[in-house]
Amino acid sequence: MNPLTRTMEAAEKVARATPPTRNRYVDLLRALSILVVVYGHWLVAAPEVVNGEIRIGHALTDIPWTRGLTWVLQVMPIFFFVGGYSNALGLRASRRKGVPYGKWLNDRLRRLVIPVLPVLALWAPGAWLAVTSGVDTELVRVGSQAALVPVWFLATYVLIVAVAPWTLKMWERMGWWSFVAFAGAAATVDVLYLGFEVDPVRWLNYVFVWNAVHILGYAWADGRIGGLGSRGMFAVGGFTALASLIVLGPYPVSMVGFAGATVTNSNPPKVTLVALGVFQFGVAMMFERVAQRRLARVSAWTKVVAINGSIMTLYLWHLTAMVAVVGLLLLAGGPGLGIGVGTAMWWITRPVWLAFMTLVTVPFLVGFGRFERPRTDNRPAPPAWKPVLAAFAACAGLGLLAARGIADAGGLNVVALMLPLAGVVAGGVVGAGRWERRQRTARPR
Repeated sequence: MNPLTRTMEAAEKVARATPPTRNRYVDLLRALSILVVVYGHWLVAAPEVVNGEIRIGHALTDIPWTRGLTWVLQVMPIFFFVGGYSNALGLRASRRKGVPYGKWLNDRLRRLVIPVLPVLALWAPGAWLAVTSGVDTELVRVGSQAALVPVWFLATYVLIVAVAPWTLKMWERMGWWSFVAFAGAAATVDVLYLGFEVDPVRWLNYVFVWNAVHILGYAWADGRIGGLGSRGMFAVGGFTALASLIVLGPYPVSMVGFAGATVTNSNPPKVTLVALGVFQFGVAMMFERVAQRRLARVSAWTKVVAINGSIMTLYLWHLTAMVAVVGLLLLAGGPGLGIGVGTAMWWITRPVWLAFMTLVTVPFLVGFGRFERPRTDNRPAPPAWKPVLAAFAACAGLGLLAARGIADAGGLNVVALMLPLAGVVAGGVVGAGRWERRQRTARPR
């Protein structure tokens, strides 16, 4: 039996066992968002051989009219309000069961951080071999940085998850004023940075912007978004705010950063992404009831279950697959890479490129998918400082790797590479299997 058949049969079994109380639309949004990110990355990345040299182009730079499409294709806000919905339910379930914060955070980190460890385990020796073999360090830096772009989201999301118990309490006490507080803080940071050139404060918006969007998920979980008319007002209000910020402010049209942009909306995030999040939230909520009816069908729900079964693996490995393909094409003389970005032929060949990248990524899903399904951790609850340490180290290390790549002119970025690895070990995120083996050995026979 081939892997696809096994996957679909397992997904159908899970789909048929899904209780009717589950909000399946949450899973659909997560699956669709991942697919948009993956195919969007493959589309906008435009490697091109010019005069015998590789040029890593970008569709948003080379084809300016595509920048407006990022109002739909920049789906990171969807991840965060979907995460807010799921985290609200998970935290409240933990409260009812008396699960301490340390245990809850440890379990979340196991699902979020363990899948990225194989990515680092592959790239670290690969980058070292490339550097020591005389490969241009700039090429290694660009390649590894491109492959590790997905971990910036993971670094940010781990931070938002770590503080979720407190932001959920804010929501429960303050309601929509908690959203206003974070959105207002994000706007204040933009004024200080863009208006008065107070540079260090800009990084605070990773906390303010994404917590504001995360709180939208709390509102969804609590049914605080009204009917179809109210949901439509979220969409209209978010769109109007976003358009006004761009027309009246210093913000660019593109919701994704690209080379040559003097101001970017995404790195670090700006208040425009809060407006984009409200817009996308409203649109998504308008379709919730229609989608729920469709997802009640086993066939439709099975497909969503199948995609979500390897969603983290797909996200983490899709750019590594692309870097590998580009590298092999370069070794073969660059076939297919001589087509000018944005030309008619480039557009005509994009479906072939996307289909080929899909096929190349399948072995990564088969080989590494199991890492996003770690075994249940039956160890006693750890002290809170241990998973907090792991979260901090993972955020710092993954953020540095996304920004700088695994290697640069100075060689391997050892500190950035070791931080997440050391953090999950010292923080006790890994090691559940060894603990269980010791427990079995210690039991009297």
